[in-house]
Amino acid sequence: MQGRAMDRSRTTERSPAPLAGEAMSPRVRDQVAAIIERAPVSRRKVLELILEDPQRVLDETFERLAQRAGSSVPTVMRTCRDLGYAGLREFKLALAQDLALRGSPLNRRVRITDDVRQVIDKISRGAAAVVHGVQAQLSHEAVQAAADALVRAARVDCYGVGITSNFMAMDLHARLFRLGVTSNTYLDPHVQLTSASTIDRRGAVMAITHVGGMPSLLEAVDVARSRGATIIALTRGGSPLARMADILLAIDVAPDPVMPVGPETYLAHLTVIEILTVLVAQRLGDKAARRLAHIQHTLATRGVDMHPHHPLAETTHDNAQRTRTRGSRRR
Repeated sequence: MQGRAMDRSRTTERSPAPLAGEAMSPRVRDQVAAIIERAPVSRRKVLELILEDPQRVLDETFERLAQRAGSSVPTVMRTCRDLGYAGLREFKLALAQDLALRGSPLNRRVRITDDVRQVIDKISRGAAAVVHGVQAQLSHEAVQAAADALVRAARVDCYGVGITSNFMAMDLHARLFRLGVTSNTYLDPHVQLTSASTIDRRGAVMAITHVGGMPSLLEAVDVARSRGATIIALTRGGSPLARMADILLAIDVAPDPVMPVGPETYLAHLTVIEILTVLVAQRLGDKAARRLAHIQHTLATRGVDMHPHHPLAETTHDNAQRTRTRGSRRR
């Protein structure tokens, strides 16, 4: 799958590459310029590709970058360390942040002058890169511990803050509820405090926020933690919420030039929630499968908006038809 994705990226129509360093802020450009002349030949080629098209470097895998440079992933890793970054992940985060600072007010990947094809291409490739970035960032141990804690908990309370995180909290609650996990979602800060004050060590709190620093949410999490609840946090690494978590699902997404939390954060968090849902369902086994099958059957046979020939729908249609007929007779 990954190989096919790389082949597609090779043949996709691309917008003209920027001039060397044009799209980068001075921080990354200066770091590259400081070492490129004295770098070994294999690493110099990697640095040249970073200058040539930094957005492409951000979007593609390190395997693909190494292939284009005629080197290896370890060489790319050593190049990142030469630039002052601990590893590949840290370099990509810094590059993404620098590109965001120079992005257009519409989207950090799109220029004002881009045509429809370029807008579709850039945003689609960006979305794919964000989802792929979840795979690179998400700790296997942490997500496994989170799934175990959700299944084990007598009660799971989901907290969010702001429109985006609240939506994520509601979505996770709905998923857990369908699987048979006793769960709730609380969006109001005062109700979150009430929830936190009534939970205990048998329960778990799932706190979702990209920024991870809203005082009201931190207060509720602190109360729940004092009650012995397991705190699972989906947030960026190093945030105040991250430091309070028993289990941290750390996901970093580059800043958005338009909104404090942009659409790429939605994609990353929804991907994590989908992963968690599947892992929880696996642990619940046949019980969850039977429950989901029953829900699906009920919706298929009783859901008015999901069944075009439901008796209630037909009755409504017949009543409307009779009303129109009586109206035409009066005229």
